[in-house]
Amino acid sequence: MGNLQLRAAFADNVRSRPLLDGRIAPDGIDLESIALSPGEIFARQLKGAEFDVSDMSLGSFMIATSHGPTDFVAFPVFTARRFFHTGIFVRAAAGIERPADLRGKNVGVPEFQQTGVVWVRGVLQHEFGVAPTDMEWFMERGPEISHGGATGFRPPPGIRLTYVPAETNLGEMLITGGLDAVLFYAPRGNAVDRSTIDLKTRPDVHTLFADPAAEGRRYYAKTGAFPINHCMVVRRSIAEREPWVVPSLFDAFVAAQTENAKQRAALLEPYLQVGQIDAAELSSDPMAYGIRKNRPVLETIATYLHEQGLTDRVVRLEDIFAPSMLDT
Repeated sequence: MGNLQLRAAFADNVRSRPLLDGRIAPDGIDLESIALSPGEIFARQLKGAEFDVSDMSLGSFMIATSHGPTDFVAFPVFTARRFFHTGIFVRAAAGIERPADLRGKNVGVPEFQQTGVVWVRGVLQHEFGVAPTDMEWFMERGPEISHGGATGFRPPPGIRLTYVPAETNLGEMLITGGLDAVLFYAPRGNAVDRSTIDLKTRPDVHTLFADPAAEGRRYYAKTGAFPINHCMVVRRSIAEREPWVVPSLFDAFVAAQTENAKQRAALLEPYLQVGQIDAAELSSDPMAYGIRKNRPVLETIATYLHEQGLTDRVVRLEDIFAPSMLDT
């Protein structure tokens, strides 16, 4: 009897690449893997459950789970982290020099329930006293291509939200004055995200925090949190029928992480490039997998989702992760 055949979709990054290119294979599993942008993977999974294994938006998965069991269960591999609030861009002419200046301003996001955006709002509220209801929201992704289109998103009470017209995008609106700030920006120009302008090269735009790396270090020193963006999921029916599959997948990602431990600089390089972290200030394993080391961060995002009106309860980790993973 051959290996179990599973169809997988992963974001192409240094932590997933050993599985994408076949250098590392889960025991007993043959992965038919493709690389896609994260937003496209999440939209296709949340709407059509197209893949057996994939990256998943942690926030949107918690939202979907708050409505009841989904087609998937998670396992604690976290391939994307960032101090998201340090990447806020503001229009120079908008007069925004500190977080408090965002009150009353027009702010853009790819998607309101996007995990990185949830982190930004949570940090703005808990660190700087700026509440989500203090801003006017503009969302680039329409219901037909958004995570929220698959999870029943409606703007929470008190939130004033407008969809960005299809003929423009966040980057263009920031440059032309339709927006004062963009709280999460990824100029991908793909199937779900329209923005392509590189805001870092624009003299009329700057980051809210003059020294993003310093703010990242301040936040990390105070909270000890390195915010998680993505988890991994596997089809629930497979996990229940073949319970060995989840540990096998988890072990393969751990093996990939171990293989890359010799290349720590390569692991951290995407974050160092954008000035988000200073490797010398982080713990020895900032990209740790498993529940135990990450429980505080995971419980924080679950709390933020509830505080921001995106879930009707604080989703428990036991509700989203496979039982065999809870002691990892």
